[in-house]
Amino acid sequence: MADDHLPGLPTIDTNEYGGKKDGVRQSANRRLFMQLVVFELPASEVEETPRALAAALQERGMGGVIYADTNNPRGVGLVTWSEDPAHFVTRVRPLFSTPLSHATLRTEFTMLGRTYATGHEPDLLDSLLARPVRNVLDPKNPWHVWYPLRRSGAFSRLDPAVVGELLREHAVIGHAYGQQGLAHDIRLACQALDAHDNDFVIGLVSDTLHPLSHLVAAMRKTRQTSEFIVQLGPFFVGHVMHRVAAGA
Repeated sequence: MADDHLPGLPTIDTNEYGGKKDGVRQSANRRLFMQLVVFELPASEVEETPRALAAALQERGMGGVIYADTNNPRGVGLVTWSEDPAHFVTRVRPLFSTPLSHATLRTEFTMLGRTYATGHEPDLLDSLLARPVRNVLDPKNPWHVWYPLRRSGAFSRLDPAVVGELLREHAVIGHAYGQQGLAHDIRLACQALDAHDNDFVIGLVSDTLHPLSHLVAAMRKTRQTSEFIVQLGPFFVGHVMHRVAAGA
């Protein structure tokens, strides 16, 4: 019989941890996967196909957000989610037979990530599973910006106290925009899930586009971004055409 506790091997813990709840630190081995795919449609299908796609999502009980690509008049984006990553193969993939049989994928914009915890979440499962979906489905926020980022290897070698300081600087800025209702985020880890070796996928949502640009500009001034981010983007700027809640 194989020894599950061989001496000298590290203990691997894949749980996510949040803050304490009723005096006990929260933990969960669950997370939500979210994927953005972007495609271009023939001119004759730009209006009708997104409607057909929304109907297909609803018929199949799939949650999703369909975007008009702000920077491409024939472009469309689709965000879907599931705790089971096989969802993107078994349920999203068939959409490209019908109703998206004439779509041309723009793979440079494909983004896939998983939710993760920072260790301070007051409601861990809500943060991991529900909050990201609330943000993308919120009818008050039709503007969404998605982008990946990659940190330099030097960031991984920093002292934990320094890392904490850098992350707090980002968190304070993000919370300030959120508290004022200017922008809300979706944070996904994508190590080994991204074709371009990115570390994270970020989604930003707002009722107007300007605050999202303003937030990214503000983050560029932080030490983490200016010194340790080696790749930011490409940026997908989407305006929501259709929202479909899972099971609707």
